[in-house]
Amino acid sequence: MYFCDKELSMKFFDIPDVRDGESLDAFYKKLLNLVPDLIFKMVWMGGDNYSIVYASETVNEIYEMTVDEFKHNTNFFFTDRIVKEDIKSFIKSAKTARRKLTLWDHEFRVQLPQKGLRWIRVSAKPETDPEGTVSFYGRVTDITTQKDQESKIAHSEQRYEYALKAASEGLWDWDMVTNMVYYSPQLMKIMGAEEKEAYHPNTFWLSRIHPDDLKSYKNMRDAYLDNKSGSFEHIYRIMTDQGKYRWVLSRGRAIFDKKSRPLRAIGTLKDITQLKEKEVELGNTIDIIGDQNNRLSNFAHIVSHNLRSHAGNLKMLLDIFKNAADEEKEVLLQHLEGISDGLSITIGHLKQLVEIQNEIKIVREDLNLRHYLKHILTILHNEITKYGINIEINIPLDVTVNYNPAYLESILLNFTTNAIKYSSPDRSPLISYDFEIVDGIKILSVTDNGLGIDLKKHKNSLFGMYKTFHKHQNSRGIGLFITKNQVEAMGGKIEVSSEMNKGTTFKIYFDEES
Repeated sequence: MYFCDKELSMKFFDIPDVRDGESLDAFYKKLLNLVPDLIFKMVWMGGDNYSIVYASETVNEIYEMTVDEFKHNTNFFFTDRIVKEDIKSFIKSAKTARRKLTLWDHEFRVQLPQKGLRWIRVSAKPETDPEGTVSFYGRVTDITTQKDQESKIAHSEQRYEYALKAASEGLWDWDMVTNMVYYSPQLMKIMGAEEKEAYHPNTFWLSRIHPDDLKSYKNMRDAYLDNKSGSFEHIYRIMTDQGKYRWVLSRGRAIFDKKSRPLRAIGTLKDITQLKEKEVELGNTIDIIGDQNNRLSNFAHIVSHNLRSHAGNLKMLLDIFKNAADEEKEVLLQHLEGISDGLSITIGHLKQLVEIQNEIKIVREDLNLRHYLKHILTILHNEITKYGINIEINIPLDVTVNYNPAYLESILLNFTTNAIKYSSPDRSPLISYDFEIVDGIKILSVTDNGLGIDLKKHKNSLFGMYKTFHKHQNSRGIGLFITKNQVEAMGGKIEVSSEMNKGTTFKIYFDEES
């Protein structure tokens, strides 16, 4: 539709005309005064001289002054209200825009009488006329609220960044539509790469996961995406750029669309390698403590067994001594002296054992096997005599074993004591000690013709603690348990063969390379 009548056309578009009693200048002035920004026109007069020829009424809000004050004193615009530190950059930006005729766009601070410190932004376009005069047409905006928001966001991001760094955590963001993943600088540092953000396909990460951890990682991820709730957490190993694996803790949460399809997953990654190493170290320490406890327990049993044998013999001899004739007392005193010497040696060995309890490696010495056996037989002389035990020793005089003295004494004492204890009343008891070397391994066999052990019934529990195989009043089921632990502590082993009512043979293998 076209309108030819000028008056009708103006009325239709509601454009004021001088005929309405209002000029176009007055109309535009009203419109400009409604704009929240300060609208202005400024003319450069040469040198550092500027003249503000127009300013909208909003100057009252922006600068807390009247239009006339603002127009007649440009110092309010350039210096008086501007924070001192910002004056130089403000003037420089105005000169640059005037000289290059480029957009004058600058942010600065002002100090107002009522509102105090405010952030201001000026944006103006410079134009030049044929005479060389430069005019600026622009606006001034109070951007304090915007700056406050930017500052809060910046501080929030800074706090989050510092928190991640303090916690040694990196940030990852997986776009599950494009399958691209964002890695923060801290995360790339964990990877042993340059500390700057990066984007890689998800396959990049999967290729870095330790092969032994990849299946559990995928299972955890898929299970979480199927459940579509909460967050996920997983510990696994990741390979760095240096080809080494580090333990990491990954936490995250996924975002789903209305059809429950995963769109994005965001989370953190923490390097926990040191924690894992401490965990392993703690496990090793616990093993060491357990080993020390076992050795201390072993020591307590050695004390109980070894000293009990001496104490029993001493009590027996003292009881006999009280009622013995004078001619018998001399012989008994010799036996008492032998037991006393044996007790002193045993206590010395036990003292040595106490001193090595805090050592990881048990102290060894080259010991004469026959000599130690004779020492044990001396200790048990009265019991051997009482039960009429026959002893056969088939050990060369010069045979030595690299062993701990207290352990060797305890092992020989336990096997001999058991052979005496479980001798058969149906035949003359015999204990035989035989030595051989097989494939460079030294082996001592202790054989008796006693009651024997039903190995079919007791094979699996033979060396168990508190396990007994005969109804003997002095049986406590500790001797074989202690002996086996001592032999294994020295790196050796024990083999047993036995037949009911015929006897038993124990073979002790000495490992001298441990």
